[in-house]
Amino acid sequence: MASRHGPSVKDADTYEALREEGASKEKAARIANARANGDKPSRQGGRSAPYEKWNRDDLYYRAREIGIEGRSQMDKSELIDALRSH
Repeated sequence: MASRHGPSVKDADTYEALREEGASKEKAARIANARANGDKPSRQGGRSAPYEKWNRDDLYYRAREIGIEGRSQMDKSELIDALRSH
């Protein structure tokens, strides 16, 4: 199968499986490269407060950093869903 993802993806099979499941290109590449390096997800998680404790403006600016479309029309709960599914 021809490479449709570019040379930066280290585990093509994992990448393709994740894309078929509906993961974004960025997320699939990040997971595939972590698995190729033998990295495992951390058990601790992030040190930042959960999104529910953020105010809408902070969620909006985080969505802007990531490039989520339609963020200006979203309320707080929609921003949280969009950030988590990105």
